[in-house]
Amino acid sequence: MFTVTSLLVPTDFSENARQALSMAAEIARPSKAVLHVVHIVEPVVYPADWSYAQVGFADIEQELFDNATKELGVLKASLEAEGLTVVTSVLRGRASDEICGYARTNGISIIAIGTHGRSGLEHFLFGSTTERVLRKAPCPVLSVRLEHNAKG
Repeated sequence: MFTVTSLLVPTDFSENARQALSMAAEIARPSKAVLHVVHIVEPVVYPADWSYAQVGFADIEQELFDNATKELGVLKASLEAEGLTVVTSVLRGRASDEICGYARTNGISIIAIGTHGRSGLEHFLFGSTTERVLRKAPCPVLSVRLEHNAKG
């Protein structure tokens, strides 16, 4: 029998991610599973000929990290007020690699991830973190789309 003891929800703080978090919370409640909510700060990429020395990319990444930490704190407090057990973390790296690595390291039962429903050229150019997670994950993956996206 498959027992859910922990769920991993990667978030970019979008509506899609909120939908995935809501669904994961519903799964976690009856089994008292732990919700792991993570945000990944991907490396800032800049043009090779960038000449604005006053802009420090390490500073930008740190600001993204700090802002994500604050946002996760708000989410955690809200979920804990609903009686859920929550672990939060801000990770650095390529989103799909960090999500799968976190799931593997922490023995996650299910990954619940929102999808943006990209298609066409945008999908070709940027790919899909959700697709990469589906292919590499060490556990089942629940891919969650917004209702209005599911129709289109």
